[in-house]
Amino acid sequence: MSEQTAGRRAGRVMLVLAWGAGLLLATHYFGVWEERREHPNRQPQSLHGDGYIEVRLASSRGGHYLLDGQINGQVVTFLLDTGATAVAVPAGLAERLGLQPGAPVQVRTANGTVTAHRTRLGTLNLGDIELRDVAALITPGMEGDEVLLGMSALRQLEFTQRDGTLVLRQSTVR
Repeated sequence: MSEQTAGRRAGRVMLVLAWGAGLLLATHYFGVWEERREHPNRQPQSLHGDGYIEVRLASSRGGHYLLDGQINGQVVTFLLDTGATAVAVPAGLAERLGLQPGAPVQVRTANGTVTAHRTRLGTLNLGDIELRDVAALITPGMEGDEVLLGMSALRQLEFTQRDGTLVLRQSTVR
């Protein structure tokens, strides 16, 4: 009788462990799935054609275009913003990136007018697209670590948007 009780107890323990493992795997799977919906461009793929480099971006669940790229060799997350005049870097992130603040300038943001500082980005990479000496602003009061990728960078590229996909294209013919 005690062997049967011990066997049942072991069976129950194994059942509980199996359910726990299943829940952990399901939680992990759905977390990864949700992350991909929010930020589908963690590793943007580049296409090299005759005279151009192209990067295709999928829109996030909210319709925004986010992608991981680099500023001066350090990984950052960009949020494309065609309504922004310049690339805008949150002050805290700018400090971690070692960006030097230059001349102050008044800028209007969604949160009102603030004093930002001009700076230059030695390199800005979006997949295999590389831009050099890009004008940017160090902006206080920006929440988070997302860099707004504004027109000071985007005007150097061709871009088209259709059906939830944004295509960035850089000419390699000089």
